[in-house]
Amino acid sequence: MPVNYRIYNKQEEKTKNDYLREMINEVLDWGLKPKTVTTDAWYSSQENLKLLKNKQLGFLTGVAKNRSCSVDGKNFTQVQNLEIPEDGLIVYLKNFGQVRVFRRSFKNETSRYYIMYTPEKDTLKSISRTEFKELHSIHWGIECYHRAIKQLCGIGQFMVRTTEAIKTHFFSAIRAFTHLELMRAEDLIENWYELQRNLSLQVARDFILEHLTQKFNLAA
Repeated sequence: MPVNYRIYNKQEEKTKNDYLREMINEVLDWGLKPKTVTTDAWYSSQENLKLLKNKQLGFLTGVAKNRSCSVDGKNFTQVQNLEIPEDGLIVYLKNFGQVRVFRRSFKNETSRYYIMYTPEKDTLKSISRTEFKELHSIHWGIECYHRAIKQLCGIGQFMVRTTEAIKTHFFSAIRAFTHLELMRAEDLIENWYELQRNLSLQVARDFILEHLTQKFNLAA
């Protein structure tokens, strides 16, 4: 469920990373206690990761293939040059500390790299491929959320220009997604796309029947 968000505003002179750190501090002040924080590589800056570390938060985040790390803490190289086993490899991330790095290969023969961190070092040593895959599944769910809120809730389709109207539009789109997720969680729908698919089928059916009636003078 989405619990916090920001609308990018150039006049605030803040970056996406500034907004991320704001939101993390904000939800922690609310009393939210996340077990793990996950982000894509865009948000894996040293400043962001150190904030999570200082807050005693574990994380799974993507990293660029040229991110500098070391197995022995001395000889640093790009993460893409490492021999990474299935269960991951504990390395020293430059200017951060120990993390466990994993590699995932995709059909187009590209590889993506992810790092995991836990406040307890002993836990970091025992993380398995299975645990990584479970967390990565949650991570991928956030990607699916971003796609659904665009395709189903129209967050990027608005015909207004005033600041307040734009804010209302974004808030309404997020509320719409929240209702879809509640319906899915309560087994009222199988997935987020079910309502749209059923509505489209009904509209298409009605359109076809109407035109068949007009063309052949059929009784409805």
